[in-house]
Amino acid sequence: MYLDHFGLREPPFNITPDPRFLFLSPSHREAMDAVLYGVTERKGFIELIGEVGCGKTTLCRAALRRLGPPTQTAMVLNPSISATQLIRAILADLGVPPAGQRRLDLIEQLNTFLLDRAARRVNVAIVIDEAQTLAPEVMEQVRLLSNLETDEQKLMQIVLVGQPELDRRLAEPPLRQLRQRIMVKAELRPLGAEDTAAYIAHRLSVAGAPAEVGFEPPATALVHTRSAGIPRLINKICDRALLAAYSRGVRTVSESDVRSAVAELESVL
Repeated sequence: MYLDHFGLREPPFNITPDPRFLFLSPSHREAMDAVLYGVTERKGFIELIGEVGCGKTTLCRAALRRLGPPTQTAMVLNPSISATQLIRAILADLGVPPAGQRRLDLIEQLNTFLLDRAARRVNVAIVIDEAQTLAPEVMEQVRLLSNLETDEQKLMQIVLVGQPELDRRLAEPPLRQLRQRIMVKAELRPLGAEDTAAYIAHRLSVAGAPAEVGFEPPATALVHTRSAGIPRLINKICDRALLAAYSRGVRTVSESDVRSAVAELESVL
């Protein structure tokens, strides 16, 4: 609605996990480095946690892109599945048509695929999103997947992505064997005030905003306060604030525009 007014190529504050818009705060950069290290060095299990809306999925998508051709990747985005469905989902996302219905047959098919990739010197990484909601039997199946290995290396790297509840679940006695196998751990933290301002400017730039389009310092400060530095909430507020500025016929977002946006979004912030 306001793209032409601000000279934008695309909406800058969508909440979809588009890696092009990823802003690497110090916390995000550390997490990115941890995920890349864990996968490329074949550490087996990597854990990434963060509050809702901190950008975990976006970061993982960006990390998978950076890994490039030496690594074949898959993402499991629906954790509300059975252990058998998990194996089928992994095979399907790796481009392997699941053969058969029995879990043992599917695991054997996955193992054959992984051995073939290892022979070709291709690493395999699987990202399981919202892992804190996995059922106990699925968690156990995830642990058992780490047994797919050779004498020299892990055949598959598994990135468990979730909210802080994931860390608490892994601390429970029934999951201690899985917790002990996690070799790399990272946590995404909310953005600080300066990073919030830089985040807003970054997304506007990626969307093609000209130099005169932006948020006044008091506006970015209020966005940070009301969003608590959570990127998803920053996006919601900034999108509405741009609409308020558009309604006033100006190209710079003021503190009053942000206040109007917050008032409209009060029930979801």
